[in-house]
Amino acid sequence: MKRESRLLLAKASDALVLAIEHFNRPSDRGRPQTVLILLDHAFEMLLKAAIIHNGGRIRQKNEKNTIGFDACLRKGLSDARLKFLDANQVLTLQALNGLRDAAQHHLLDICEENLYIQAQAAVTLFRDLLRAVFGEELAERLPARVLPLSTVAPKDLAAVFSSEVDEVRRLLRPGSRRRVEAQAKLRTLAILDGALQGERLQPGDSDLRALGERIGSGDDWTEVFPGVAALDLSSNGYGPSLDLRITKKEGVPVQLVAEGTPGASVVAIRRVDELGFYNLGHKDLVEQLDQSGPMVTAFIRHLGIEDDPDCAKVFFIGKSKFKRYSTKALSRLREALKTEDMEEVWRDHAPKAKKVAPARKPGPASVVPPPPAKSGAA
Repeated sequence: MKRESRLLLAKASDALVLAIEHFNRPSDRGRPQTVLILLDHAFEMLLKAAIIHNGGRIRQKNEKNTIGFDACLRKGLSDARLKFLDANQVLTLQALNGLRDAAQHHLLDICEENLYIQAQAAVTLFRDLLRAVFGEELAERLPARVLPLSTVAPKDLAAVFSSEVDEVRRLLRPGSRRRVEAQAKLRTLAILDGALQGERLQPGDSDLRALGERIGSGDDWTEVFPGVAALDLSSNGYGPSLDLRITKKEGVPVQLVAEGTPGASVVAIRRVDELGFYNLGHKDLVEQLDQSGPMVTAFIRHLGIEDDPDCAKVFFIGKSKFKRYSTKALSRLREALKTEDMEEVWRDHAPKAKKVAPARKPGPASVVPPPPAKSGAA
C-alpha cells in the first residue's frame, strides 16, 4: 500500500473509533454534533485513501488543496478506473455529509433513533469499503470492545420520520412558541430528504417555514419528504454484530447528477411522480400568495422561477403545453413578497398586453397598468 494511502487510512480508522466512543459516552453534551463530524471526517479520509490506493489523484492539476467530499464520491462512483462505490453507498454518504454541514455550521436536532441509524450504517459501510478496497477486516483496526450501543431499539426510517413529523406538529401548535426547536428538527429531515434527491444546499428559513406549514396543514410526511419515503433499511447479523445499510426501495431508480450542476449532489433518487412534485398551477400560486395574477407573474419573472428546475417545469399533453410549480417556488415567492419593492418588480417585469394591429401601422405594445393590490398584501 502506498504510504500516503496508509496514513490516510490510519486517520480514517482513528476518526471512526472516536466517533463510536462519543456515541457511547454517557454525557449528551455536544454528542450528536461530534459523532456526525467525526464520522464525516472518517469517510473523507477513507475515500481519499481508496482513490490513491486504486491509482487515482486527490489533487487537481496545479491545485494545492485536495478535492472535496463530493468530488471523492463522484470519483469513487463514476470513474471506471477507480470505481469502488455503488449508488446506495453514495446516498448514505451524501446524507451523512449534509447532516455534518448543519451540525458544524448551524442548528441541528437529530433524534436518538436517527443518530443510531446513521452511526451503525456508517460502521457497516466503513467495514464494507475496507474489505472491498484494501482486503482488510475492520476488526483488525478496532478494539474488540468497540460497537455503537443504544438503549433505544432502532426503527425503520419510515417510523423515525413519522415520529419526528408528529413531534414537529406538536412544537408548531399555536401558542407553543417553539418554532426555533421545530425548525432544528425540520432541518434534519429536510437535509436527509434533499441529499437523497440530489440537492446539496442547506434549507433556508423560508424552506423550513414552508415545510412546517405543510406539516401543520396535515400533509402526509411521505408527500413532504418523498426522498426518504423511497428508502429502506436492510439489516442482518447475530449476537453483538449488526449490519445495517440504508438502501433505496425495490424499483426506485437512482440517477447520476451531471457534474457542475449548481447546488447538486452526486446521485439523486429520480422523481417518478413529477406531477406530484410540481403540484401547483399559476392559479394556485395566486390563491396562496393573495396577490393578483399579473403581480404573481411579475414576481415569477423577477426571481427567475421558471429557470430553476426545482421550482418549475413545462408539461405537454398532446399538443397542449402548461406550466407547473413546486412548493419550493411557492416558498421563494412568499419570501420575496415580504422583502422586495413591489413597484420596482412591477415596473421591470409586468406582463405586456397583447399587441393590437391598427388599421395601417402596428404600434408599440402597451404596458398593463399596475393591478390594485389586494387587502392584506405584503
